Amino acid sequence: MEKIKNIIFDLGGVFIDIDFKATENAFTSLGLTNFNDYYTQHTASTLFEDLETGKVSAEQFYERFRQDTGVALTDEQIRDSWNAMLGRFPVERLNWLEEIGFRYKIYLYSNTNIIHYDAFQKIYRESTGKENFDNYFIKAHYSHDLGLRKPYPESFTKLLAIENLEAGETLFIDDTPKNIEGAKQAGLQTILLLPPKTVLDLDL
Repeated sequence: MEKIKNIIFDLGGVFIDIDFKATENAFTSLGLTNFNDYYTQHTASTLFEDLETGKVSAEQFYERFRQDTGVALTDEQIRDSWNAMLGRFPVERLNWLEEIGFRYKIYLYSNTNIIHYDAFQKIYRESTGKENFDNYFIKAHYSHDLGLRKPYPESFTKLLAIENLEAGETLFIDDTPKNIEGAKQAGLQTILLLPPKTVLDLDL
């Protein structure tokens, strides 16, 4: 194993609590009983892939969501149900992240979308009084800006090229096995961080 100089972190399940069941339940309560056919932690339909790679705007997503599901929901109902999975930023993990940034070059790479981005930045501001979660990192990369998403190996290759990082010197930490496999295929060192473990349990 080469010496680690850089760390790329996932966001959901690593620094912000995520409850996929909360979003499923929110949609079920509105009459969409098969939301998991469209999106889970491990799979995404074409519509959600398009949202998470920035191919559609929030407004286009809401319209296509209604078309694909056949459920007559307002934009606000879709937005709030989609955002229901977003939890809190545990402060002890943020303190740990701030400290680790003095020891490594740190980056973020998250599969997300403009709807979630706006929502979790608001959660961050309201819970910490700080302006922007992205400020912990040399650069925070989000799939809807990058135009690619995990677990595809080419997304990691693109990120490494953008930041001029050597794959073998770079550690990727994520809570989803498929994303870890994609990173391995791109040559990165990896840690699969499964609950109940958190970043506080890492020996870095």
